[in-house]
Amino acid sequence: MSDFPKIIRVESFIISIPRQTPYLGPLGPGEFINDRGYLVRRGNRSIYPSTDMTVLIKVTAEDGTVGWGETYGIIAPNAVTSIIDDVLGPVIVGRDPRDVVVIQEDLYDLMRVRGFFGGFYVDAIAGIDIAIWDLFGKLLGQPVVKLLGGQRALSLPAYVSGLPGSTLEQRVALAQDFQARGFNAFKYHSAVSFDGIVNEMRVLREGLGPAAELMVDLHWKFTAQEAIQLVEQLMPYRPYFVEAPCQPEDIEGQAHVGAHIKVPLALGEEWRTVYEYRPRMERRSMSIIQPEMGHTGLSQFMQICRMANAFHMKVIPHAGPGIGIFQAASLHATAALPNSPMHEYQHSVFDRNLQYLNTRMDCQAGAFVMPQGPGLGIEPAESIWQFLKEKSAS
Repeated sequence: MSDFPKIIRVESFIISIPRQTPYLGPLGPGEFINDRGYLVRRGNRSIYPSTDMTVLIKVTAEDGTVGWGETYGIIAPNAVTSIIDDVLGPVIVGRDPRDVVVIQEDLYDLMRVRGFFGGFYVDAIAGIDIAIWDLFGKLLGQPVVKLLGGQRALSLPAYVSGLPGSTLEQRVALAQDFQARGFNAFKYHSAVSFDGIVNEMRVLREGLGPAAELMVDLHWKFTAQEAIQLVEQLMPYRPYFVEAPCQPEDIEGQAHVGAHIKVPLALGEEWRTVYEYRPRMERRSMSIIQPEMGHTGLSQFMQICRMANAFHMKVIPHAGPGIGIFQAASLHATAALPNSPMHEYQHSVFDRNLQYLNTRMDCQAGAFVMPQGPGLGIEPAESIWQFLKEKSAS
């Protein structure tokens, strides 16, 4: 009979960290923050919080060892915590953390026949999965990357994501500042391209020079034919990739764009499992996938990326807004992959929230510095708890 410490408790916490400038940049024409603290970006019709909102998960073992996870909680975070507290957490009490992949699959099975194969439910599983991997690594005294098949990289090239200036001139100046610090890959967001998407890439190319890698997130704004036409207009400025041109559910449109443009197409931040990725891979819809650790968790992330390797696709992971725990998990997983040239760097979130973490993780001179130590090599600092919102609060 095994005496390996079992899971005895699962807890969830909603964290909301105030910020002066909303995610993606200043408010645009007609945009405002409502009385619940949310804003709708008119450029992509999506809702965002005005703070850095996230959900942390704490999984405790019999010997007192704690594993930390994090998942997307940027909108209606109480939906995620209710699923964790009421459904998923009680189910895994008594489980062996060494069985982390099996646990992830078991949690997914609980609700699949009721149609819950995405959204808040799978996000909740992702956070628990990350926490159990952290716990597993700590109990063995090993970094998570070593448990995922081995470490290929000690640091990971980073691309700068988002240029949250009020004007195009300010955005170019921000990119040039990063370039002076050793970064040479940049992505801008079409949802806040108030001066025009093509014009913004033109000005960035002129300001950053011919060697810079430029990317654009199209935020699911276009039909397939509109996207093809737009990418043709971007071609003189040599985009490294274009991202998310069509609505997420438009599988046929995604494949049509991928087949008719001469630029790599990147997709996938909103998909959570191999079941969503597989039909797009079979259609060769994209050449780059962008799994988001806050949606997938480590177990699904690795399955997705291994499958991408079999389809000869590259992996450039997405980095969503959080305090950094699922970011650390994403770095561990990416460092184990054979097919990942770089990782997204959401500097406006990542840099400011490092102060709330105990970690050696960093991003400088164009690359991520890996977290160190057993598990994920990251813990919430004491200062983070001042932002704790009790789940019962309005």
